[in-house]
Amino acid sequence: MLSGCYTALVTPFMPNEVDFEGLDKLVDFQIAGGVSGILAVGTTGESPTLTWEEHNKVIDAVAKRCKGKCQSIAGTGSNSTRETIESTEHAVNAGVDAALLVDPYYNGPSSLEIRKEYVAPVAKLFPQIHIIPYVIPGRTGAQLLPEDLAILHQQYPNVSTVKEATGDIENMRHTRECCGEDFSILSGDDDKTFTMMTDPAIRASGVISVASNIAPKAVHEMTMTLNEGNRPEGEKLLAALQPLFGIVTVKTQEDTPFGPVLCRGRNPLPAKTLMEILGMPGGSCRQPLGKMTKKGIQVVLEAGRMVWKNNPEILEPIADFFGVDIEARLYDESIISGLTYEKY
Repeated sequence: MLSGCYTALVTPFMPNEVDFEGLDKLVDFQIAGGVSGILAVGTTGESPTLTWEEHNKVIDAVAKRCKGKCQSIAGTGSNSTRETIESTEHAVNAGVDAALLVDPYYNGPSSLEIRKEYVAPVAKLFPQIHIIPYVIPGRTGAQLLPEDLAILHQQYPNVSTVKEATGDIENMRHTRECCGEDFSILSGDDDKTFTMMTDPAIRASGVISVASNIAPKAVHEMTMTLNEGNRPEGEKLLAALQPLFGIVTVKTQEDTPFGPVLCRGRNPLPAKTLMEILGMPGGSCRQPLGKMTKKGIQVVLEAGRMVWKNNPEILEPIADFFGVDIEARLYDESIISGLTYEKY
């Protein structure tokens, strides 16, 4: 069973290529923050826009850096079982501890098919590592149901954890009911982690977190505190982290010549934007992800400034590790000039 804080690590990019030097620094920062493990090339790591060669190289680099220090998880899921098996085999040879399998996107198999034709073949071929289904129907258009997850857990000892990002509390409770006590539920949504860990019918054991890219120590401390049953301290940490949890997706209303529209800056764009502002090697996003709107970046800035004002200890590890002046960077308008679109 997996527990604690696992960071869904962003992949830093220079123009047209992965910034492997920056990647090493980000991994080292996470390890220094005490995280339980690091996920390479999940959606936060922009797996959709990495070539398979880059995908494998990032897994190699993260697994090597984590060895003996924390667990490493490789995002090897796809909407092709053959590709998933090939990627998982590479990850196993690289020395990872687990593989994350997102529900197959776009082609939309049933839960039965996801179990029989996707997760089961991988779990059977690679019994030496944890196989973690990643259930996020809002992004994939498919969903492995609790019933099929429980069957997998019965059949394969290495399927003992799920990354749960349905946003559906009743589905989470049903997962616990079906899968039993010897099964680990990890939150896939930062803003739902506290509820999932304190709900007696869910009893999640941790999170695969986006915000931990920025605040690994604090997110890890929150999960460890809650696992120890110290709810009051967990509530304090939740309040301190809430502004960062709130920018995983940034929604703004933008004006166009044809009327107002809703614009969503989705993960990892807001997190990488704040990392860039703070002086971390997050790099830009790869197309088709791009930049924040001017309204959107103000939301990101306000979150960073609020944390710095009220709970500077959350961001101080960045200052110490990367040698930057957090306050100066949060209020330096020149830093954000290239991080937004000039107009909608």
